[in-house]
Amino acid sequence: MSSSSIPLQTPRQIDIDYPIPPFYKGAVLRKRKMAEHLLRGKDPRLVIFAGPCSIHDREMTLHYALLMQKLDRKVADRIFLVMRVFLEKPRTHFGWKGFLYDPHLDGTYQIDEGLVRARELLVELVKIGVPLATEFLDPLLLYYHRDFFTWGIIGARTSASQVHRQIASYLDLPIGFKNETDGMLDNAICGALVARHPQVFIGIDEHGKVSMIRSQGNPHTHLILRGSCARPNYDPLSVAQAMQRQSTYGLHAPLIIDCAHGNSQKQYREQVTVFGSVLDQITQGNRTILGAMLESHIQGGHTCSVTDPCLDWATTEDLILRAHSMLGSSVCTRSNRSSPCRIV
Repeated sequence: MSSSSIPLQTPRQIDIDYPIPPFYKGAVLRKRKMAEHLLRGKDPRLVIFAGPCSIHDREMTLHYALLMQKLDRKVADRIFLVMRVFLEKPRTHFGWKGFLYDPHLDGTYQIDEGLVRARELLVELVKIGVPLATEFLDPLLLYYHRDFFTWGIIGARTSASQVHRQIASYLDLPIGFKNETDGMLDNAICGALVARHPQVFIGIDEHGKVSMIRSQGNPHTHLILRGSCARPNYDPLSVAQAMQRQSTYGLHAPLIIDCAHGNSQKQYREQVTVFGSVLDQITQGNRTILGAMLESHIQGGHTCSVTDPCLDWATTEDLILRAHSMLGSSVCTRSNRSSPCRIV
């Protein structure tokens, strides 16, 4: 079969057909401001990202969001909950590339339908009200859905990519750069720093026209520790070394610890151990850790997830409630998170 191309709807047309109601657009902006305050140390709450490895089913996704919303009411005084909504799936080897690319999970790659179904789902999710996070993988797709997200992620395979550093500098929301799959930190640290500067690059406008894009620079970038194929990097020594390394480059920001991937050595139940260590470090006064990330679904393993196995919701809820209890009333008036805060 020869190569071919099929025109897609423009970001503008998708936005007209499936708009974000103004109230909810404002709500996303308010949550972004909260996220910025967290990164700056103006808000002492712990950040916890939780959600499926990747999104593939509308009903399960909405059900998970409602569970998150219910839990958020119980923990919002001490924890800022963010739901993972990963619409694209980075692949080391060939495989399913995510809901946006292949919404039927059958290799037909109905991207035109994926754009619409993803947009419909995101509109419903922002109405539920839980802050959303995603990995920005394809530089062109972000123009279709960036307005829905409170937090963004540049993955381990793209932290060294100039293109992804450019789009991070363009996005008006906090962006975390994951360390590479071999555990090296330097490219993620440099990525976070480069994205803080204004950039000029090639992208598309709302009408899908190839354009010169000028970004304003993104001051809200940070590092995410996700371990490596060989070993984890969530332990106190690794965290201290990561903070020292990024300080050497001139990056001064708290970090997030991904409890899955290399930190769990791909054993999804080990996320419980990693999360426990992160929580212990925080309650012992380490405020350089902003929060943690869990791969979680309604049921555990591969029961609901078509990509990486996930923790079940009952376990996830228990971990978050335990964190809320252990944190007590956080008292931190300092804006510099590298200074220990008192946990009462």
